[in-house]
Amino acid sequence: MNRRNFLMRTTAGAAALAVGVPVGAVALEAAAAQQGTGAVNGTQRRPLRLDREISELQERTFRWFEKVTDRRTGLTPDRWPSPSFSSIAAVGFALTCWPIGVERRWMSRDEARERTLITVRYFHSLPQGPEPTGTAGHKGFFYHFLDMETGNRYRTNELSTVDTALLIAGMLFAARYFDRDHPDEVEIRSRVQALYERVEWDWAVVRDNRITMGWHPESGFIPSDWHVYNEGMLVLLLAIGSPTHPVSVNVWHEWAASYDESWTDQWGSWHLNFAPIFGHQYSHMYIDFRGIQDAWMRGQTAQLGEYLDYFENSRRAVYAQQKYGHDNPGQWAGYSSETWGLTACDGPGDFKQTINGVEREFFSYSARGPGDRDDGTIAPTAAASSIAFAPEIVVPCIKAMKSRFGPGIYTEWGFLDSFNPTLTQRDGSLQHGKILDGVGWVADDYLGIDQGPIVGMTENHRSDFIWRYMRGEPHIRKALEMAGFTGGWLNA
Repeated sequence: MNRRNFLMRTTAGAAALAVGVPVGAVALEAAAAQQGTGAVNGTQRRPLRLDREISELQERTFRWFEKVTDRRTGLTPDRWPSPSFSSIAAVGFALTCWPIGVERRWMSRDEARERTLITVRYFHSLPQGPEPTGTAGHKGFFYHFLDMETGNRYRTNELSTVDTALLIAGMLFAARYFDRDHPDEVEIRSRVQALYERVEWDWAVVRDNRITMGWHPESGFIPSDWHVYNEGMLVLLLAIGSPTHPVSVNVWHEWAASYDESWTDQWGSWHLNFAPIFGHQYSHMYIDFRGIQDAWMRGQTAQLGEYLDYFENSRRAVYAQQKYGHDNPGQWAGYSSETWGLTACDGPGDFKQTINGVEREFFSYSARGPGDRDDGTIAPTAAASSIAFAPEIVVPCIKAMKSRFGPGIYTEWGFLDSFNPTLTQRDGSLQHGKILDGVGWVADDYLGIDQGPIVGMTENHRSDFIWRYMRGEPHIRKALEMAGFTGGWLNA
């Protein structure tokens, strides 16, 4: 599967009318945001009073991180309750959660500071080097997965540039938040800066103006680069803005030069598409793209005659997911304009099974998107983590999923990772999860990389909290300006 070359075509106006969205609403709302009215996607000025069910979901998901993150090391498991290694991206999301917990009065500042310092001290002390065992990373990067007990590389997984970026972003946000003279907060800022400065981003540019996705000590650099629109914007901007090992701004221009491969109006308005919606969420959790544009977005605004930035692009991608759920071309059970959401998530297993006379193919953990490895598996994080982009369709979706499937998918710790209403019985074994009467297949784990954006993007929707602090991160601001971004908060 090549999830980055997924292109689609249809009519934007018909798609908007099919789900009850007025044609032109997107452009009008984006224009309002650009003018600095405080209105974003039809919502009032922030901070908002959240719907009670959304607030509850955010807190329950936060409590998951509080429960599972190791108090001795700060390592967060990739998944739980199944035994698991640690995901460094999930650690970055946990670090992002602690200040949110303070602001929401779910955690004291003292505890959040202690947890953060434990984590950054631990990562600062982990061994680095080219050896395949006994280290946690190399050249300042960290392996995608670390052993929960030792902190070292788990088996033979890759040194990951994007997961390192998500870890560093969580650390940078924590450093911006813990801004007081308390010695522990001073140490947090110092160690985070040191961790960012030792990442040798320029080492990861192994093909002209492209950053590799990763490296293995056994075989060298991964052949895939951050190229074609996806979740990689954060990688590029952290690399461009690095105070010690910057890469050329040409990596951004090379990245944007591939956008024609992703430009589509399938399932809605024209936008850069990445089929699993996480590609439209992760970088946006830390960078406020509202009202700022690079050269490519300025060009598309002129060509379309309506305002477009990367935030608006993600909003359109969310509406495309809703439209796909409404149209339901695969005729999967449970899909509708109120129940939708495809991204990377757990699935029942890799097998084919005939259901109601139709042979269906299912997958285990996989990236899923409209028309791309869609096997009827819905991931609540796909909608829930999109709330900052399109709350007017996300809130009804969350409520509909809870109402229809109830405690089968929604628990003390928020939503289980995924569910599949089409698979109501299994002829053989399942790789993950179980089948519940009245629901269908349901995952048995929560995944850290799916939980984190629910907490973070809900808070961005509520109060601009992460965006507000990260707008003050000088290296990201510098990178945006070098990449040609202008407008909005960059001009303030």
